[in-house]
Amino acid sequence: METENKLQVIIKESGLEATKAKVMLENFQDYFEIASDWEKKAKTIVVTNESQTGDMAMARTGRLYLREKRLAIENKRKELKEQSLREGRAIDGIANVLKALIVPIEDYLDRQEHFVKIKQKEEDERLLAEARAKIEADRLAQEKADREEQERIRLENIRLQKETEEKEKQLQKERLAAAKKQREIEIKADAERKVLEEKNRKDREKADKERLATEKKHREEREEFARQEHEKAEKLRLENEKKLNSQIECPFCHRKFIPEKELINNF
Repeated sequence: METENKLQVIIKESGLEATKAKVMLENFQDYFEIASDWEKKAKTIVVTNESQTGDMAMARTGRLYLREKRLAIENKRKELKEQSLREGRAIDGIANVLKALIVPIEDYLDRQEHFVKIKQKEEDERLLAEARAKIEADRLAQEKADREEQERIRLENIRLQKETEEKEKQLQKERLAAAKKQREIEIKADAERKVLEEKNRKDREKADKERLATEKKHREEREEFARQEHEKAEKLRLENEKKLNSQIECPFCHRKFIPEKELINNF
């Protein structure tokens, strides 16, 4: 009776004449009854677990039936609205009321029909939310770890830089000490080199003197030997010349001659 009152109120407020109002009642009264009937039936279908396949099938049947009626209402609305603008407003109002009655029931039955999908979707959303929360927690933990690692690296760099500076100072000291020692070695080596050079110079001078003395001695000996040989040769020449100049007289012919010359001439 409540749906009839709603329909009658809509028709009355639309200002339609009685004949057209009757037509409206005849075209939409059944849909009001169907909506009222299924509003009660739908509440009896309550799906709470996956095993209620029968209830899910019933919800599907009811949803498809109501969908068919909703589409029929829409078609009827379009058909009747073409009659006149006033009828269109009335039809729109009636159709909107009917759809307002049917859509919640349809939605409810849809939820009952797709209970498993909805539950799975909710579970997926829950798992997705948990995954996102875990990802966010991991991200924050990683950022914290990164900050801690960066701080550790910074402190380690400070420590290494300090050690490097200390080592550099120590190396600088060692380099200076080594350079000083090297200079001392070079000075000592230079002094030893000069001493050695002086010794070598004196040795060379001594060797030169000895060489010159030896050469002089050998030269004098050669000259003395040459002089003696010259004297011997000269003495021999004189002796030979003396012999050649000596004349003898032949005992037979009493002719005087130098034997060596005569011998040479005869030869």
